[in-house]
This record gives sequence, C-alpha cells and structure tokens, in this order.
Amino acid sequence: MRYRNLLLFLTLAAVWGSAFMAIKAGLGDLQEPAYFFEAPVFFAAVRFDIAGVLMFGYALRATDRWRPRGRSEWLTVGVGAVFIIAGYHALLFVGERGTTSAAAAVIVSLSPVMTTAFARALLPEERLTAVGVLGMALGLVGVVVLSRPDPANLVGSRFEALVFGAALCFALGSVLTRRLDSDLPIETMEAWSMLGGAALMHGLSLGLRETVSGMPSAEATAALVYLAVVSSALGFLIYFDLLDRLGAIEINLVSYVAPIFAAVAGFLLLGEHIGGPTVAGFVIILVGFVLLKRQSIRTELRRWQSG
Repeated sequence: MRYRNLLLFLTLAAVWGSAFMAIKAGLGDLQEPAYFFEAPVFFAAVRFDIAGVLMFGYALRATDRWRPRGRSEWLTVGVGAVFIIAGYHALLFVGERGTTSAAAAVIVSLSPVMTTAFARALLPEERLTAVGVLGMALGLVGVVVLSRPDPANLVGSRFEALVFGAALCFALGSVLTRRLDSDLPIETMEAWSMLGGAALMHGLSLGLRETVSGMPSAEATAALVYLAVVSSALGFLIYFDLLDRLGAIEINLVSYVAPIFAAVAGFLLLGEHIGGPTVAGFVIILVGFVLLKRQSIRTELRRWQSG
C-alpha cells in the first residue's frame, strides 16, 4: 500500500501519454486527414459516450450512490462535465488537427503551472514554496527538451491556442473539483461527468455542423476504443482517485511524465529514435520532480533506512 499512489500515478501517465498517439491516429492532420478529421468534437463526444456508459455500469456495481444528491454534488458533476470533459477534450481534439503531438504535449504540460495559479486563489493550503516553483519550472523545461517542438509552429497558431485553452479548462476544473470536495463517490461523479460532457460535445458538434460519412477505418476504430476504455474509463478513474489523495497541483504533474511514456511507446512500437535531447529531457524532468517531492522522498528514505 505504501507505493500505491506512485504506481497509480505512473499508470495514469502511461495511459494518458499514449492517448496523444491514439487521438492523432483517429484524426490525422491537415496533410493526411483521417476518418474523424472533419468531426473532431463528434469524435471526442463518442469517446465519452462509450466511456460514460462503462463507468455508469461500474458505478452501479461498485457503489451504493448511483446519482448525485444536493447542490454541492451536482455542482461537482457540472464542473467535471463542463471543464474536465467537454471543455478540455473538445478544444484538444480540434487543436490536434493542425499541430504536432510534440507541440500539443508541451502546451498541455503547462497545466500544472496554471493549476498552481488557480490554486493560489482558490486553494491557499496547496500553495508551492519557491523551491517547488523551481522544480515545476524544471519539469516544464524537461518536457520542452524532450518534445523538441518547432518554435515557428508553436507560437501564433490558432490550433496551438485551442490546445492552450484545453489545458486552461483542465487546470481550472481540477482546482474547482478539489474546492467543492463533495462526498459523491468517484465512480458516480466520473460517470455523470462523462455523460454530461459527451452531451455537451454532441450539442457543440451539431452547432459546428460536423459530419461524418461511411464507416470508420480499422485504425480509427481501434483509436476510439482505446481512448474510450483505457484512456477515459480507466484513466479518469485513477485521476479522480489521485486528485482526492494528492491534491490538484501534484496530480496535474502527470502531464510532465506522460511525454516520457509517449516517447518510450513510440520507440518500442513505432521504432522512433530516442536521442540525446530525449535523455536530457528525462534527466531534467527527474530533477524537477525531486525538488517538488523532496519532502516525501526524504520521508520515504528514512522509512527505508529504519526498516
């Protein structure tokens, strides 16, 4: 049980890191559009249609609270649906149409920084020290070195601006969810947030007049299933569990670790080369985490020595 949070954190980073590749497989890009290219918000909505139904069934089985009660619990579900599900994923899916996975990963990794800014206003007890801020900055530098984005492609593009908006939604949703701190079981909250977020995205898709025709390709279908079952149902179950245990700032640091798993998965499955900049990024991110988690690491070392 001592290493439970660490194992869950690494699992979440692996699941969400590989999700960038799955989104790209389903969408394609401006040069090589895939099946869902003209309907990215619809793609995101269907993802959470599936994930929401799965989580609702799990909530019925695992808890005795299948629906929210009272204003606070419904507000928690609303925050999750609007910001963490609909806002984040609609903007991310549209943004990934016209930007690289590397650029998107760098922008999303700003989420912990944004979370810290929101937490300073809404969660004073979770403020970082000066050393903690330095550690967070090093983590961001490591992600930039690891991803090696093209600066000309990263700045001034409406697609990157959309991804930035996605990270902003996620950070704000995380802090608001933590602040509300309702007694609603995680499984129930996640199920209703997913279904509510999916409904919002379907409405947005209709408003944008998105259309798809024919049947999705095998690659697009596999990407959709992976995103719905693994990245969404499993990933968000882990996320909300760790959010309650670790707090909004620490759990959103997963966006620093996710690119590492994306790089390793690309090397193992796609034969992508891991060069010097990648290794340097790993080291810088590690140093940042040591600074951020120095007290926990020190406590763990003392336990290990005494044991």
